[in-house]
Amino acid sequence: MREVLLPIGLASAVGSLPHADVDEAVAFALNRQPRLPAAPSLPALSPVEGMIPQAAWGIAGVLVLPDGSLLVDEAAVDPEAPVGGGLDAEPFASLRAFLVAIAGRVAPFKIQLTGPVTLGLALHAVGVAADRAFAVAGKAVVARVREVLGAVRQAAPGATPLVFLDEPGLTAALEPGFPLGVDDTLDLVSSALAAVEGGAIAGLHCCGRADWPVLLQAGPQMLSLPVDAGATDHPGAFADYLDHGGWLAWGAVPTDRPLGETAEILWRRLVAEWDALAEAGCEARRLVEHALITPTCGLVGLDVAQAAHVVDLTNDLAQRVEDRALELGLTLGA
Repeated sequence: MREVLLPIGLASAVGSLPHADVDEAVAFALNRQPRLPAAPSLPALSPVEGMIPQAAWGIAGVLVLPDGSLLVDEAAVDPEAPVGGGLDAEPFASLRAFLVAIAGRVAPFKIQLTGPVTLGLALHAVGVAADRAFAVAGKAVVARVREVLGAVRQAAPGATPLVFLDEPGLTAALEPGFPLGVDDTLDLVSSALAAVEGGAIAGLHCCGRADWPVLLQAGPQMLSLPVDAGATDHPGAFADYLDHGGWLAWGAVPTDRPLGETAEILWRRLVAEWDALAEAGCEARRLVEHALITPTCGLVGLDVAQAAHVVDLTNDLAQRVEDRALELGLTLGA
């Protein structure tokens, strides 16, 4: 695994925001989390900026409708056909605005793209045979990754981007009836991560419980997972991952329930998770040293004020991580 060099105590977001204006959303991302802003997507403003329509845009035989749904000509879906559309298309308006805003940036930033398993499941759900759906999805995601990395290099050649594959579909990857075998699932994800690692820190985001030891085998440099999502059931796998340089992006601020005014309860939940992992064999210092803090999911389901509160709590937790690092005598980094 390539070494990840980031400061301790960074906070970021998962991507989607509730804003109805692109410039306001970009300013929100940059101003509220200036050390590691996340490129926004605005599905509430434009449904085609949702996860699936963005990922499916430009696939031969797939038409993305204005409401974000897919219309498929199954016979025309071809894994060997090139992916069209390009980043100048409607689903990437917010990403384009973000890249313009960070032109010349040298500090890190974060981008999130739909992963191949989740895209393959969506294509299969609208009638594409499973083998073809996942083959097309794998090719499409790798092509989009390369396109995004090219745009990132042009906008901010001196920066270190983090590019996460968003894979909610992996929560069901080992369940009975899943349309793709375990080895094929890992191959699909690891191939997409390898494409990311060619020009960015390669992250994998899964917003629910999953078989973490299996997912770690896909090779992410950073794994994004919620607090209380079963990490403590697999301490050995996480200890090995951290020992080999892996990072964990902790979804420590829920986005699906009311939150208190302070981060105290959320901090106690995170520390309890770390303590349980440390007691079971994870190196306590590495849990702090290789931690990023985020909300559990995107913020599109909230209003702008609620989204701001979630981000504020996320930033508060990240500051507490930095304070904990200082207590442990760790070097914070740039």
